[in-house]
Amino acid sequence: LMTSYISAWIWSERFWFPENVTWADLERPPPGVEYPRLGHLMYAFPLAVGVFLLRLLFERLVAKPCAHILQIQAGVPRRAQPNDVLERVYQSKTSPDTRQLDGLSKQLDWDVRKLQRWFRIRRNQDRPSTQIKFCESMWRFTFYSGIFVYAMRHLWVSPWMWDVRECWHNYPFQAISSGQYNYYVAELAFYWSLMFSQFIDIKRKDFVIMLVHHLATIMLITFSYTNNMIRAGTLVMVVHDASDIFLEAAKLANYAKYQRLCDGLFVVFSISFFISRLVIYPFWIVYTVLIDSWEIIGPYRAWWLLNGLLLVLQTLHIIWFYLIARIAIKAIFKGKVRDYGSPKRPCIHTFYFLRFPKITR
Repeated sequence: LMTSYISAWIWSERFWFPENVTWADLERPPPGVEYPRLGHLMYAFPLAVGVFLLRLLFERLVAKPCAHILQIQAGVPRRAQPNDVLERVYQSKTSPDTRQLDGLSKQLDWDVRKLQRWFRIRRNQDRPSTQIKFCESMWRFTFYSGIFVYAMRHLWVSPWMWDVRECWHNYPFQAISSGQYNYYVAELAFYWSLMFSQFIDIKRKDFVIMLVHHLATIMLITFSYTNNMIRAGTLVMVVHDASDIFLEAAKLANYAKYQRLCDGLFVVFSISFFISRLVIYPFWIVYTVLIDSWEIIGPYRAWWLLNGLLLVLQTLHIIWFYLIARIAIKAIFKGKVRDYGSPKRPCIHTFYFLRFPKITR
């Protein structure tokens, strides 16, 4: 009984669709027309495994040789002296506080400075090498570039690309094209592959943040596909992919020690981020989902949820751009993008832009 109640609540037509629209309506499309169904996204799971394996091959056969050509070495970090007591402490807390260090000093009869040095070496031991970060950024740069070109190829001839009100005409009875489906499944598979790789890759400081980010992205992609908000969904995804291309390019230049190119690309990234996420996203995409859809189809429960999530995302864009602008201004006036991830200057997740490949969208 409880299972039936939960299932009925999750799949409530009053939640997912405007008034007088049912799941049955979407299950019986006209001949030659296909509407989105949740089952279509099941193909993203095996594809995600394929994307992950493709990434491993790409990094080994393409990215690593490029790193060697650019003389980016893997590097062998200095290893900390084996110590079972300190290793147990490190696994629970990588940077012990003063009280813990004092206790360890008494327990092991070690000087506090020696303990601090041990933990510093141990942290460095877990940090990915520049070559690893270069390979990961090159994979992301390749994926974002390819998926952006693919998306623009199909969106360029789509009427809702030029008139966003077309996103809502005859909603939700809008046929899905093969291009839209492929784009959605590719993006979903990519983020599922990132979920897999997070548990296999070297664990980074932003592990939890990125885990939440990937889960939220997967939920939004699945949500918009399920209730056929695909037209607006494709616009949201392509806007976000656009600036990420320049970000990954800037990181590649940074790892290769092409500082001027890095600074220039970072400024280009900052400009593209501003245009795509603080101009196009709020004044075209959020506007049509919030205002145009209200006028054409009217609000319903899922409509409130979607708009709430899009507005939260816009708030994050504003915060991120403020932080990006600070780095870009330093690059323009001081001639170098600084490493805000240095141990002497603790940073929040958004400042990982150039030095750390795990980057929030």
